[in-house]
Amino acid sequence: MTTVPEIFALRTAEMPTAEALAFTKNGRDEALTYQQLNRASAAFAANLQARGIRAGDPILVFVPMSPELYVVLLGIFRLGAVAMFVDPSAGPAFIQSCCRQLPPKALVAINSLRWLKPFFSTLRKIPISLPPPRLQCSELPELPPGGPSPNDPALITFTSGSTGRSKAAVRTHEFLVEQYHVLRSSIDLRSGERDLTTLPIFVLANLAAGVVSILPDAKISRPGFIDARRVAAQMDRLKPTRTGGSPAFYQRLATEKNALAKFEKIYTGGAPVFPKILKALEAAAPHAKITAVYGSTEAEPIAHVEISEILDADWTAMAEGRGLLAGRPVPSIQARVIPDQWGKVPEKTDPVPTGMAGEIVVTGPHVLKGYLQGVGDEETKFRMDGQIWHRTGDAGWFDDSGRLWLLGRCSAKIEDSRGTLYPFAVECVAMSFPFIRRAACVAHQNRRLLLVELEPGSPCSPDFEARTLTAGADALRILPRIPVDPRHNAKINYPALRKRL
Repeated sequence: MTTVPEIFALRTAEMPTAEALAFTKNGRDEALTYQQLNRASAAFAANLQARGIRAGDPILVFVPMSPELYVVLLGIFRLGAVAMFVDPSAGPAFIQSCCRQLPPKALVAINSLRWLKPFFSTLRKIPISLPPPRLQCSELPELPPGGPSPNDPALITFTSGSTGRSKAAVRTHEFLVEQYHVLRSSIDLRSGERDLTTLPIFVLANLAAGVVSILPDAKISRPGFIDARRVAAQMDRLKPTRTGGSPAFYQRLATEKNALAKFEKIYTGGAPVFPKILKALEAAAPHAKITAVYGSTEAEPIAHVEISEILDADWTAMAEGRGLLAGRPVPSIQARVIPDQWGKVPEKTDPVPTGMAGEIVVTGPHVLKGYLQGVGDEETKFRMDGQIWHRTGDAGWFDDSGRLWLLGRCSAKIEDSRGTLYPFAVECVAMSFPFIRRAACVAHQNRRLLLVELEPGSPCSPDFEARTLTAGADALRILPRIPVDPRHNAKINYPALRKRL
């Protein structure tokens, strides 16, 4: 099986009446079986085809995480068209830029986002506009034979552009299938499990693996602001056994007593997973296997570490500023650390010696080989030993056991007369204190400034400033709020923070 529709057809044939998606709609718990999802997505594909959409046509999707989203996705995939995602919250300029790079042939949008169309020249040019489809379809419509090939594009998303030009990340069907195989083994997907799923791409892996995806009763585009009580009540009814999501999502859920206690597996990533977060999860879910996952838009996953694998010496090293333990790279990926300021592109895969810091680069079957029309390839792609490698933009180092440690974004490192300081060298120290909610170390007016946001109602301890200054900061400043990324509500938004300063 080498395309998404082929894998989904196989699962539908094997388990037609099994639940594929469980969700809460208008206060009622509902579910779609594989057979129902198959019929609804085929009907949507037939509708697209009747309106003139053909294989390869990009379709802009403004549908939040919901059962309708997966009807839309599977319908687009079945037809061989391409699902295109642009975050509406990123602003008008971002939407216009993305749609100029790849003009969509159709728009599928919920009512609250369809009103955007008259105000954007690029959206007004889209010839076809559709609402999300119905979830129920009594008959399976006939579609002409054929379908996408493994190398056909399936899904396009856009990088934020916060550190340069926005780039269109193109995932082919083969890429998505490879990613599914890696996820199935690395996060231990087992048919019949019930997964509270907050990451849209993981739902595709669940559908392929026969795992029931429970869609949270929340606006998951802002995981750090969910209604924890409502999600906890939904969990009591729908009984998930595993979950994956942003650290901010679990920090919100943990505010509800015993909300996490019944999970057997918790996977968290998409942002730095600091030790205090892992320990809080361990306290809230004492019987769960808790795993921190490291990855990026272009390569997900790269590495992971289970909390039971972290030694006392590792906790101490993180609290002393040696970095954030990401664990061993997944078997299907090659990861290296190379000097993060190149005089020239590397010609061979000789890594920086053990313990030496540099930029993390990766290659493998589930690592994106390039961007749309090559725009942005020169910034993040290079050939080495006959393979295409991806520059993650993250700094790190490998220890003697072959485990990867993270040091923060290369673009956020500080270089001055005292040498090089990576942000996590100070931020990990700060985040080891329970009263610190967020921390960011930046260069400002020729000083190494540590900015912190306190947990509500928590004062600093007397030794906090001394500990962080010893780690490499020159001064401490407390801010009421440190800006974070809109998607995961957990990663420090360094460009926005510098503008604020």
